[in-house]
Amino acid sequence: MVTAADVVRAVPDPELRAVTIGDLGIVRAVDTDGSRVSVTITPTYSGCPAMDAIRADIASALREAGFSDISVNTVLSPAWSTDWITDAGRSKLAEAGIAPPGRTVSLTLTMRCPRCGSADTEELSRFGSTACKSLWRCRSCSEPFDAVKTL
Repeated sequence: MVTAADVVRAVPDPELRAVTIGDLGIVRAVDTDGSRVSVTITPTYSGCPAMDAIRADIASALREAGFSDISVNTVLSPAWSTDWITDAGRSKLAEAGIAPPGRTVSLTLTMRCPRCGSADTEELSRFGSTACKSLWRCRSCSEPFDAVKTL
């Protein structure tokens, strides 16, 4: 039997289509009481423009799974951390050519290339294809790639 939590965690992220909101760790809680489902989520950053789409996608997925009394709540504290990205999420990001952040905040000045693994990279722009990513290039294989912003 598929649970409400399974349904919610499987919702694709609208900006990072390679991962689900469960992979990103933005699902804080899924509480079920009979036919009522209450979902609590935390955005990757407080100004994330995808939150309306995420809330709508959660409600739609739950309705399709047979749930009718749905509430989706957003909390900002504690703030989301890149440490909440699952191992599967990190793998999926790398497979999609997006460099996943490290497990802890560090003072590294580079990101590893998700294609060849080289640390010889450079940031081209603090702003990537979405607000939560930056644009990088690998000096070893010359390929550009997105990286999830860490701070």
